[in-house]
Amino acid sequence: QVQLVESGGGLVQAGGSLRLSCTASGRFSRIYAIGWYRQAPGKQRELVAVLTPSGTTTYADSVKGRFTISRENANAKITMYLQMNTLKPEETAVYYCNVKGSGFGTGFDSWGQGTQVTVSS
Repeated sequence: QVQLVESGGGLVQAGGSLRLSCTASGRFSRIYAIGWYRQAPGKQRELVAVLTPSGTTTYADSVKGRFTISRENANAKITMYLQMNTLKPEETAVYYCNVKGSGFGTGFDSWGQGTQVTVSS
């Protein structure tokens, strides 16, 4: 089982920056992808950015050039980041981290608890 703990959300003015963090711990042997998603009120959850172990990144068109996904490994944990620059009010949402992988014969698709990002105009 993999546990994800997020931090870094908050209130920021339009044009500002925030960095979200998410630490994954637990029993896993292989990671297929890590990602960030967001869900605004009344809308479906949408992909923001995904990073594969090979280093391939995928970004939503709306965030390309402004958001950066990254990861670091230390002490049997994975910490993933989402650097968000030039934020817009319409990007106000709950942001979730996600890890897909496998460990000891079992696949998993784990989500963080979500962190609120509010961008004021």
